[in-house]
Formats: sequence, C-alpha cells, structure tokens
Amino acid sequence: MAVVKLNNDLRELAIKEQDEIAKVLAELSSMFFGQTGELRFNIDTLTELDFIFARAELAKDMKANAPEFNERGEIDIRKGRHPLIDPKKVVPIDIRLGGDFDLLVITGPNTGGKTVSLKTVGLFTLMGQAGLHIPALDGSKLAVFDNVFADIGDEQSIEQSLSTFSSHMKNTVSILDEADEKSLVLFDELGAGTDPTEGAALAMAVLTYLHNRGVHCMATTHYAELKVFALSTPGVLNACCEFDVETLSPTYRLLIGIPGKSNAFAISSKLGLSQEVIDIAESFIGTRDKSFEDLMTELEKSRVDSERDRAEAAALLEQAKEKEAKLSERLSKQEAARDKLLRAANEEARDIIQNAKDFADETIRKINKLGSSSSGKELEQQRQLLREKLGETSASLALKKKEKSGKKVEELKVGSAVHVLTLDLDGKVATLPNAKGDLYVQMGALRTLVNLSDIEMTEAAPDEEEKQDAGSGKIRMSKKMSVSTECNVIGMRVDE
Repeated sequence: MAVVKLNNDLRELAIKEQDEIAKVLAELSSMFFGQTGELRFNIDTLTELDFIFARAELAKDMKANAPEFNERGEIDIRKGRHPLIDPKKVVPIDIRLGGDFDLLVITGPNTGGKTVSLKTVGLFTLMGQAGLHIPALDGSKLAVFDNVFADIGDEQSIEQSLSTFSSHMKNTVSILDEADEKSLVLFDELGAGTDPTEGAALAMAVLTYLHNRGVHCMATTHYAELKVFALSTPGVLNACCEFDVETLSPTYRLLIGIPGKSNAFAISSKLGLSQEVIDIAESFIGTRDKSFEDLMTELEKSRVDSERDRAEAAALLEQAKEKEAKLSERLSKQEAARDKLLRAANEEARDIIQNAKDFADETIRKINKLGSSSSGKELEQQRQLLREKLGETSASLALKKKEKSGKKVEELKVGSAVHVLTLDLDGKVATLPNAKGDLYVQMGALRTLVNLSDIEMTEAAPDEEEKQDAGSGKIRMSKKMSVSTECNVIGMRVDE
C-alpha cells in the first residue's frame, strides 16, 4: 500500500509537470502572438534564400549556365545535356526553334533520342522560367512562354476504355483548344496508334493548324508524309536523330535541317532477318517512296562525308595555328636573344671606348704637364703609349668602319679633313705621309702620329672652311661618342 501511494504521488507530480510545461509554452506563444506578421515574413525570406542557394548548388553540380531570355519565341540550346541522364553517358545536343521556323519535325529510328530531345526543350524551358540555370553552354537562348503543353508517353487506360490513339488524341484536343502564339507545344509520335495513312493525315492537319496560329511546336514522327510536309512548307523544318546502322546504335546527335530514316530494313537485316524477307518487304514499297528513302540515304551519306571533311579541315587549321604560334614564339625568343646580345656588346664596346678615352685624356694631361720643359723623347714616348692603347682598343672593338666619303686617301694634302678611326675623332692633316704611310693629324689641341690605314677622308664643315679661309687657324674637334656624366678632378690643381 505504501508503494501504491508513492506511485500515485509520482503520477500526480508528472501531471503537474506537464501542466507547468503547457503554461510556459502558452506564455512563450503569447509573447510571439503579436509578431505573427514578422515571423511569416521571416519564414518566406528564409524559404526564398534557401531556394536561391539550392539553385546555386544545383547549377554548380550540373556545370550549368544562365540562359539568355527573349519574348520572340526563339530557342537556341547549345550543347544541352539532359540533367536526368548520367553526365558520363549523356551526349550534348544542339536544338534551335524560332526565328526562321517555328515548327520542327524530328524523325529517325526508335531509341534514337527523339523523345529525349523533346523533353530537353520542355524541361529547359520550365527550368529557365523557374529561375534555374540550365546544363548548356554559355550563350544559350530560351523563350518565355505562357504555357508549355506536352503529349509524351502512352496514356492508354482499360478503365477509361482508352487505346493508345485515343489517349493521344484526348491530349491533342485539349492542347488545340488552349495553345496560342505564346505557347510551346511538344508532340511525341504524333498520329501514332492508328491507320498510317489516316494517322499521317491527322498529324499534318494538327501541325498545319498550330503553324497557322503561330504556335511554337516540336513533334516526333515516323511518317514519311510529315518529312515531305516539313520540306515543302515555309516556316517548318526537318530534324533527325543520327543513327549508326553499322553498329545498330544511336549517336543521340540531333541534326537540324535533315530528315531522318527509320532504317527498319537495315536494322532488321543486322538483327538476323533473312534477305529474302527483306526483299519481299521492299517490293511492297512504292517506287516513289523508295526513291525518297534512297534520296534521304544519299543526303545522309553526303552530310556524313561533309562533316568528316569539315572536321579534318578544322584539325588541319588548328595544327597550322599551333605551328604559327610556335614559330611566332620562337621568333620572339630569337629577337629577344639578339637584342640581349646587342645590348651586351654595346655595353662592352662602351666600356672599352670609355677606357680608351680615359687613357687618352690622362696621356694629354701628362703631355701638358711635361710642356716645353720635357724632351721630345718623353713626348714621343707618351704618344707611342697612346697609339698602342688605341690600337688595342681598335682590335678589341673590331668595329665596322664607317662608310667612306668617296675620296681616296691618295688625294690627301695638308689641311684635308679626316676621321681617325681608332680615336673616333675628326681632325686635319698636319703633314703629308712618309714612306711608311705615317702622318701627323691635328685634332684640336692633340697632334698625333697615325697611319693611313687608320684614317678616312671626310667632308669639312662649311663653317670650318670659312674659318680656315679667314685664317683663324682654329680647328673644331667633335666627339662622336656620348659625353661622360662624370668629371674626375682627383689630383688636379685649381687651374687644371
């Protein structure tokens, strides 16, 4: 009994605890009751943000891009990949609709990708209008439609007594009632499930009705009559899903502007149907239909050949561009190396010439210091040292001699204008050459002995000729190299 009482007390306390929790929750709820509007706004905002981030994650996973929208009904999907197909297996397709044509009739064998092409257009349109990026190349275009209607798949029903044809026709009737120029309509196997002749006629009637109303439409079919309809009707274009008969496998490439073949005979033959049966089947086909199919075969063969030639030409062009780029790069490297060598050679030549000039200046200072008090032997010794140094400089530089003035050295006379190559200085002939070809040249304050091989004739400046005629006796000395930015006065006195 004692335990029973304790157990009853425990239950009462538990009930009181729940009552207290309810009171606390009610009090907390009453605190937020006045903020209902703000809370609903926050929930809507968080939902919108969550949707934005989800779209971004999906676009990242699909490697998708933002489409360019228009209200002209123009669709241009470039390398579109159906998002529900394995990315490793999906074959990108190019699809166009609108612009020059607003009705596309897709033909080709079964399992060739016709339905996938339809679904890709419809799904991309809805994804784009829902704010999603699409798994296609950048620059793909989508149109904004008020409605997207689709009749895809088999909706036959025993309960509703609907056959395949009836289920399709029921959808078609509702689509024809509502579709307008702001609608996108997708038909899969339009007119199938009934007599081929009547089915083809009905299909052409439906497409003509939609085309006349300006409805943008895509339809898949096996009927040859619809291929001719697309070829002969302005604003309507054929397309086909490529099929490799040799391997009995579709390539899943959509080729716009070319009608496709069902390839039933070729596929049956590859699967083992005897040639006798195939020949009998071909005999039942009219001459006109057979010629049309043969024409389609020739067109397909020509297209494959042209695409192969185009691919080879593109590959050759790419190789030529690569070779051109390599040659251009090699030429740039050679020019850079040449410029580097020239700069190094110029710098080295500048250093050699500067050393020679410094040596010449030092020698001139020594000659000036010796003056009249020194013997001719000492002066001649200094001049000899200068000539040797200049000879070494000339050998080091091995510079190309300047272009001759056209005068011969034999025409030298006292006062002729000459250029001393080793010194790179202009001067005047002071004495005629001796038997060895040595002569004295006056270059400003410097008078030195040089050889005929080290001089060339130059044209005297007009002002200098006038000064000579006036008897001034002044000779201008011009230095061809750049003047040093340094002036070394170490060891010199004030007058110097």
